[in-house]
Amino acid sequence: MLHYSGTPIAALRLDMKRVEKPWGRRSLPPPFAGGSASAGPVGEIWFELPGRQLDLMVKYIFTSEKLSIHVHPSDEEARLAGHRQGKEECWYILDAAPGASVGIGTTRPLTDAELADACQSGAIEDLMEWLPVRTGDLFYIPAGTVHAIGVGISLVQIQQNADIAYRLYDYGRPRELHLDRGVAVSRACPYPPAMRCHVSTETPDLLVDGPKFRLALTHGAIPVLEGRGPYYIVPLQGVVATDDGVARAGECVVTGDRSRIMPLGEVRMLVARSCAGGGSHLTREKIGNFGKGME
Repeated sequence: MLHYSGTPIAALRLDMKRVEKPWGRRSLPPPFAGGSASAGPVGEIWFELPGRQLDLMVKYIFTSEKLSIHVHPSDEEARLAGHRQGKEECWYILDAAPGASVGIGTTRPLTDAELADACQSGAIEDLMEWLPVRTGDLFYIPAGTVHAIGVGISLVQIQQNADIAYRLYDYGRPRELHLDRGVAVSRACPYPPAMRCHVSTETPDLLVDGPKFRLALTHGAIPVLEGRGPYYIVPLQGVVATDDGVARAGECVVTGDRSRIMPLGEVRMLVARSCAGGGSHLTREKIGNFGKGME
């Protein structure tokens, strides 16, 4: 069931798509273990609504090698290059091997020439700021941020629905680089500490407050998130009822009507919604009246 604007009204489980990547895994963790066979390593699982391009995309990412060091353009930069929109994203860490890290930003500001030289020589790997990660960490990645996900990590990624990345450095793997375009949109500088936090699943919280989307953690009814388009529900623990069955961890539900999602027992969910701009990226202030938004 769709609203005339194309927004789903019913609570629908999105279709799952496994995407092979050279840095992915041949054996995925639960609840994805034992799924449909793939010829190569699976690095991402996408959730899609057939025939509709939604504003946001939810992905699971699994790594056995480092991802390329890359960057995403802003909306304005992407449109100048002929794309619908740019890409900002956030990562919620589900699991991390001992010593796992993510590279976000650089240890010092780099000029465009310094960034290009470092990517060509391989020195960029040592100039990246590699941050240790653990389960429950959350990172917001603005457009223009030079970044890479390290080895041994499973995470949920909430992002603008744009498949646009400029690869700056790929550790010698035989894949195309996009150095000129990537350097042009990069802001190679240290990553602001305010863009990361550790999340306790025991406390409902607003995690990201724009500018491209809002993201909350909830235990029960879906909170009101100011914005546009449907709500995206990602169960982390427990089960929720939808209009086409039930959804568990490893699935994603989209709905234009929050009341159509019914938690069955104790649950932990991420809830996201696109917004029209403004906001302050990542927030760690607990919301004293969070329950007032839950009807």
